[in-house]
Parts: sequence; structure tokens; C-alpha cells
Amino acid sequence: MTPVRYEVTNGVAWLTIDRPEARNALSEAVRTGLFDGVRRFNTDDEAKVLVFTGAGDKAFCAGGDLKEMNETALTVPPPDFLPQLGRNIDVGKPTIAAVNGIAYGGGFLLAQQCDLVVAAEHARFAVSEVKIGRGSPWAAPLSWLVPPRVALEILLTGDPISAARAQQYGLVNDVVPAAELRERTQRLAERIAANAPLSVLAAKRTAYLSASYDRAEAYDRAEEIWEPVYLSKDAQEGPLAFREKRAPVWQGR
Repeated sequence: MTPVRYEVTNGVAWLTIDRPEARNALSEAVRTGLFDGVRRFNTDDEAKVLVFTGAGDKAFCAGGDLKEMNETALTVPPPDFLPQLGRNIDVGKPTIAAVNGIAYGGGFLLAQQCDLVVAAEHARFAVSEVKIGRGSPWAAPLSWLVPPRVALEILLTGDPISAARAQQYGLVNDVVPAAELRERTQRLAERIAANAPLSVLAAKRTAYLSASYDRAEAYDRAEEIWEPVYLSKDAQEGPLAFREKRAPVWQGR
């Protein structure tokens, strides 16, 4: 049985690393299960938002499975070593990390590459590779997410930071009591899932434009992204529903 579970609740897909005895470390089976789960989400019309989390209350994901790395004498991880959203696997729909404990190394990677992050109060984050002589090229976007000096401290020390500090830096959207993590994340995801699907997809693409374009190019590219939304049936449905004082019925076309 794969150590990754996929389940959908009210339009929200939950992808759970179910290996708590190993702090949800990224074994080969876990990595394969994550790829399969992301691909399943991409083709699942019922699922509008994807949430990553870990089983138990100690670890979201502790990163790579060091025992397995030692056994296989892993050097440079191949490009498809594990899912990197927006890099080796595209995910157009929104993603959320529900961080229920430590998120170190590859666990930090998974959280960093989600669109939103909700963390339990006891969660901790670290790019710990410098402590074990490994690499973190995947952390290249970190200085886009946080101030460069903060990124340097995280990368050079390898020391964990608290959920509260991560929120202060903008790495985390919300910090909640551990007992409320799933409920609060589900509510956030449902708020997104209830919105017009084409607008949500375009909004996500727009938010990432500044990472790859200058300001003028970003405006031009944003106009291209949003034109199909303006021309869609949903763009007429929204104002009509408002006028008729009812909830909109989105068609996604």
C-alpha cells in the first residue's frame, strides 16, 4: 500500500504523506505516491484545490530519507526526484500546505512551492541541507518569498524557524492551533473552490508573473491571461447572479 493517501472533501483534495514513524520522510515510495497524487488531482474535475499534509502531529515532512540516500549513495538528485510544483510538474489549480509539524529539507520544499501555507503553532521550518552536506538548489525562489538577508540566514545556518516567525517573514499565511489545522485549512480551500474556476486559475498565474517578467511585460502577459476569463460565460454569470440576488452557478467556460 502506498504511503500517500488521496481523498476529496467538498471539492478539496487532501494528499497526505502517511509515514509518521519516519517523520513522513521522502522515501522512493512516498515520492512516487506524491507524483501520482498530483497527477490525479490535475485530472480530477471534482477537486478544485489541493492540500498537502503529513500524518500525525510531529512532522509535515522531515525531508529526504537519509537512510535510503546512504544505501543508494545518492549524489545529484535527478530532475524528477520528487514533485516540484511549477518546475517538473505543472499544477494550474491552487495548492495549500497544511503544515502539521516539522518541515525540513524536502518538506520545506513542498511547503515553499505551494501557493498558500497554513501552519500549526508547533510547526517548524528549516532548509537543513548545510548540516548534512547536501544541496538545496530548489531553494532558489526563497529570496523572492522573503527578504534576501532572511533567506541567507535560513540557508546558511540550517536552523529551524518557528511558525510564528515564518508568518512574520511571509512564508506562512496563517498559524493556527494544531487541533484546528485541518478544519481551518479546509475552510480556506473551500472559499477558494467556491469562486469562479477560470478566474481562480488566471489569478494564480497572474500572481507569479513578477517572478519572471519586468513590470511592463507582466502587465502585457496578465492581459493575455485574463482575456479568456472576460470572454467566458462565467464573466456574465457573476454580474447576473448579483443582479438576481442568488449564488452564481459557475461553468468554468
